[in-house]
Amino acid sequence: MPIIAPSILAADFLHLSDACKIVNESSADWFHLDVMDGRFVPSISYGMSFIKQLKKEGKKYFDVHLMILEPEKYAAEFKDSGADGLTVHLEACPNLHRNIQQIKSLGMNAGVAINPHSPIFLLKDIIGDIELVNVMSVNPGFGGQTFIPHSIQKIKDLKSLILASGSSAKIEVDGGVSLDNAKEILDAGADVLVAGHAVFGSPNPKDTIRKFKNM
Repeated sequence: MPIIAPSILAADFLHLSDACKIVNESSADWFHLDVMDGRFVPSISYGMSFIKQLKKEGKKYFDVHLMILEPEKYAAEFKDSGADGLTVHLEACPNLHRNIQQIKSLGMNAGVAINPHSPIFLLKDIIGDIELVNVMSVNPGFGGQTFIPHSIQKIKDLKSLILASGSSAKIEVDGGVSLDNAKEILDAGADVLVAGHAVFGSPNPKDTIRKFKNM
């Protein structure tokens, strides 16, 4: 069964306790938390203090996705705030191996996100050192975008790289994931589905999560 990670960015920020309760009581596995700095991506979302407050009610794994420049400056603070896994962007880290080693030394699972335009082969020299690859199936920075079709081939290429290298990294797919395309994404090799508007924009989020989980 896939790992389901509802994206809190799509929740109603006036009722975050309700969003936490939905995820806690559902068959979802992770909380997905998108941190945006207004530099690497156009938008600004939230930071360490927000995650720390959410951690008081969120009872599941905190999957923190940093869409920021210079993530090494803040990694320890995200750990202290409650991150269980920390994902940085390939495109934002000129010294990616150093970033990964820092995250792991802090006791978190390390992930790397890759943008739609970046080829999978760029992960070859790091794939054995990480627990997660986040395949961005939309351009990062905004929720509610449409899934980019060529992401399916990227997932397949990544799965081949993982198998060839002997890595145990999970494939996470983030952006435009819906009940309509989830099966194709999973069949391509994905392990983790990030769903934002598909979950929190549905009339019954718990039931939607259950449907994703049973794909």
